[in-house]
Amino acid sequence: MTGAVACLAGFDGITVVIHGSSGCYYYPATLLHVPLHGTFIMENEVIFGSEQRLHEVLDGLPEKGKKIAVVMTCVPAILGEDVRSMLKNYDVILVDSPGFSGDVEAGYKKALSVLAPSVDPDKEGINIDGASLFDPFSCGNVRELVRLLGCASVPVGTVFCSDRLESVGHAAAYTVGTNMDFSSGVGSWLGGTLGFEEISTTFKRIASVYPEADISPVEREIEREDERIVRACDKFLRRFDPPQAVIFGGFSYAAFAARTLKHYLDADILYVGSRNEPGPSPYPGGHVQGFSRVTSLIRQFNPDLVIGSSFERSVDSRRAFVGLTPPLRGMVKLAPHAVAGITGTLSFVEDVLNACMDRKK
Repeated sequence: MTGAVACLAGFDGITVVIHGSSGCYYYPATLLHVPLHGTFIMENEVIFGSEQRLHEVLDGLPEKGKKIAVVMTCVPAILGEDVRSMLKNYDVILVDSPGFSGDVEAGYKKALSVLAPSVDPDKEGINIDGASLFDPFSCGNVRELVRLLGCASVPVGTVFCSDRLESVGHAAAYTVGTNMDFSSGVGSWLGGTLGFEEISTTFKRIASVYPEADISPVEREIEREDERIVRACDKFLRRFDPPQAVIFGGFSYAAFAARTLKHYLDADILYVGSRNEPGPSPYPGGHVQGFSRVTSLIRQFNPDLVIGSSFERSVDSRRAFVGLTPPLRGMVKLAPHAVAGITGTLSFVEDVLNACMDRKK
């Protein structure tokens, strides 16, 4: 459900209504930090039906002129109400995405499929993929990719999913990604942007399909910033041993973190726990869901460095910790930090070095 809401609420021009209980509303509302609406159905709606309550909320929406999207949650889905029939007099997008139907990525893709994105052959530029409000680094990722494409003199196509609603049906022919766990599948894929090697490969592909592109500024910046990271990490390794790390998160970010730690710090990657279905990886790991399993793995491997969410941090606050996946409670994040792009790699290595040095002190 939260993945579906994250997809829909990312588009300017959509008002999202969560059809369910108060808990189904407050979880995405506090995690996504965007205006949402809910039906807050109670026991009497469960017994006698939720149609009247749904109509009351839709008729009282303050935003006018926007497309309304209704996201189904567990309770109305279990009740088996014909919500589509209830909404026959309303021009709405209905997404049936209760929590038991899949994880956050599944809900995201389900909602995007309902919006039916398509390529416009006349649209210039490169689409940016993988922008999800569920990802706390999404805004920074988009800004960084817009900057890098600008450095290469390449216009931006549609940003999935952080754009105007009307842009969904007018995407460009080619796409680059920031977080492949939230891939739209729209346009021809040119590659990701997690880590310097991946960025370089992707921008070479951009140059091959976009003759007007000048990727030399991006290549020079990668070379310059790579040297800065090497110097900083060499200085760290002269004082401290390479960290031993366990990593938890969506597979794309977790794999990026493992590659980066190994490359620059010769870190011992003890385990990579993927919240979604993991892809191929040279590091030990697997599909990890559930706090008890997370706790067991951290205690089993006893790492110097833990990368993940507030859940992983809570297991033992004495270990060096870097937040990479939601939820990230107990910390203020106002600036648009990135994981993707050149700035994203710089920020990640910076956070790791500072966290490890603070623990050593």
